[in-house]
Amino acid sequence: MRRTPDGVCASVLPAGFEARTRVHEYGGLSYFPLAGDKPGEWSVAFADHATQRLHLVRSAAADVAVPLTPSPPVPAGLRYADFVLSPDATELWCVRESHLPQGPPRRALVAVPLDGSAAEAPEAVRELMCGSDFLAYPTPSPDGTHLAWIGWDRPDMPWDRSALYVARLDGGGASILLGGPRESVLAPVWRDDGSLYVVSDRSGWWNLCLVDLAGRVEHVYEIEEEFAEPLWGLGGRPFTQLSDGRLAVLHGRGQLGLGVLDAKANELVDVPTTWTSFGPALSAEGGTVCAIAHAPDKPGGVVVVDLGSGDHDLIRVESDHVPPVSYLPVPEAVEFIDADGQPVHAFRYPPTNPEFRGPDGEAPPYVVWAHGGPTGHGTSDLDLTKAFFTSRGIGVLDVNYGGSSGYGRTYRNRLLGNWGVTDADDVVAAARALADLGLADGERLAVRGGSAGGWTALVAVTSAIPRVGAVFRAATAYFGVTDVVTLAEHTHDFEAGYFDALIGPLESSAEVYRARSPRGSISAETCPVLLLQGLRDPVVPPAQAVALLGELADSGVDHVYLAFAGESHGFRRADTIRACLEAELGFYGRALGFTPVVHGASPPEG
Repeated sequence: MRRTPDGVCASVLPAGFEARTRVHEYGGLSYFPLAGDKPGEWSVAFADHATQRLHLVRSAAADVAVPLTPSPPVPAGLRYADFVLSPDATELWCVRESHLPQGPPRRALVAVPLDGSAAEAPEAVRELMCGSDFLAYPTPSPDGTHLAWIGWDRPDMPWDRSALYVARLDGGGASILLGGPRESVLAPVWRDDGSLYVVSDRSGWWNLCLVDLAGRVEHVYEIEEEFAEPLWGLGGRPFTQLSDGRLAVLHGRGQLGLGVLDAKANELVDVPTTWTSFGPALSAEGGTVCAIAHAPDKPGGVVVVDLGSGDHDLIRVESDHVPPVSYLPVPEAVEFIDADGQPVHAFRYPPTNPEFRGPDGEAPPYVVWAHGGPTGHGTSDLDLTKAFFTSRGIGVLDVNYGGSSGYGRTYRNRLLGNWGVTDADDVVAAARALADLGLADGERLAVRGGSAGGWTALVAVTSAIPRVGAVFRAATAYFGVTDVVTLAEHTHDFEAGYFDALIGPLESSAEVYRARSPRGSISAETCPVLLLQGLRDPVVPPAQAVALLGELADSGVDHVYLAFAGESHGFRRADTIRACLEAELGFYGRALGFTPVVHGASPPEG
């Protein structure tokens, strides 16, 4: 999308094209805006979802997308993401992921000519750097003599171990300036020709450091907060340098707020804005930044924020159809203590509807949410799915179980070797604690999650029961993992080594994998289960859900399975999302003992 000078937002892509990259399957930055040939003109390079080829569209001929990269020998086999303009402005530098008929994908930093010459001549795409299994953040120095980037190798994930590399562009090998076995490094930004700002968790938190070309490192601002999020998608940078040398940064615990860091004065000042959290990507111009911002009481959107006053210009809103604030739940950050005396973080969303109140002396039902990842976290952002339930008398408890990001490396590391234990135990502990406080009806508790969160929800009602007991009366899994042995054997390349850290190497830990998996752990104590699955999901294939159906039936466990053609990992179509929510509400009604109202009880739109 592009906003014109008169404030109108319109698509810049010709009909039939969609900007979306499949690098790592999770994608990331799929486009890069460029200056036009004349004042007032513009152009955009983008990765087309269908073919994964890079194209260029110009304002002078906006109905034509000119290919920049060659047709791959394997359909969608050459994928591109994480773009930056070359120092001489003639090439687009980026990560290329090559899928070959044999072997795992190969990645390299490449230079794609902007004149279109590589569309018919593959050799015109120059390979700049390679060597690591995974690459991110290609970043040329201001004087054009060096290139910095982040790299990591299987079986590591970038939030567990990654390194900052720098190489001269006129030849010579790459040097590792920062990184090690227990250090995650992200988002390099050149301060000047000889030093870089970078995010590192060597202190136990993702904080900003400064490193020079000799590898000397100093902490810029050390605090027990995060200045970045896990690198699931390529291209976003959680801080940026301003023209006066200060840094616009994102920082916080559990969610990222906006601030300005003066490294020389060792001063961090929060921007006085009504937006409470931001997506992990900033771009700056003058004294303003552009970002995706969120708040609990209004829909998120693309905003331009004045760093001095906090005033903002809302460029594009996420949704124009939002209920009045009185129908939206007010999130409360809460903390529970698990059986081992460790803190468990969560956000509580109480039932909220100005037209109704629950019966006196009766606590409401609650659905406990487990986020995906599992290296991720929930925030207090407005989520209309949560409001769908809270406006109908069902509370939501969004649990950031041990292993979640946002609370430092030690908290994140609690899941290492313990996936299927710590996460499930924590959602159970949080649910019990909420009931013990009288805030939820302990006999009407449900659990739900998507992807890795679907695994946690299913584990909590299957393999975890002998350890923690049967707490939940219903469980919903959106494209959830049911058999981690099969998933580990067939998962996509980016996560091929993830399970080594989360559980252990499959070769030596196969019995642990089987013991923790929901498949094979169905019992008479398993509550009713709702499975929702996209039939084009490359991350958690439909076979994961289908594998559980027979066991549920054989054990006499009430269950529902809904599959959606054309949907992938994360549902995108409005009719699919509506069908899922209506099915989920009806499912909870049957399992928790109430009569749901879908139509006619929706909060009015404001």
